[in-house]
Amino acid sequence: MSKLNLTPNFGPNPSEGADAFYAELIAAQAGLSDEAAADWLTRLTLILCNHIGDREVLTQAFALAHEHHD
Repeated sequence: MSKLNLTPNFGPNPSEGADAFYAELIAAQAGLSDEAAADWLTRLTLILCNHIGDREVLTQAFALAHEHHD
């Protein structure tokens, strides 16, 4: 069974890389309406899910995201 990687994985300095990635993610949505930002995030999610391609890992990620949403 494939396992979801929860270890920071944003480059040589994971904590700084995560902060930089978060800033880039927010900047990429700058100027978009709430609806356009939601559409953009949906398209990004589909692109990245396709890249991952491992349904077991994606199922684990969906469950984890749902857990943190409640």
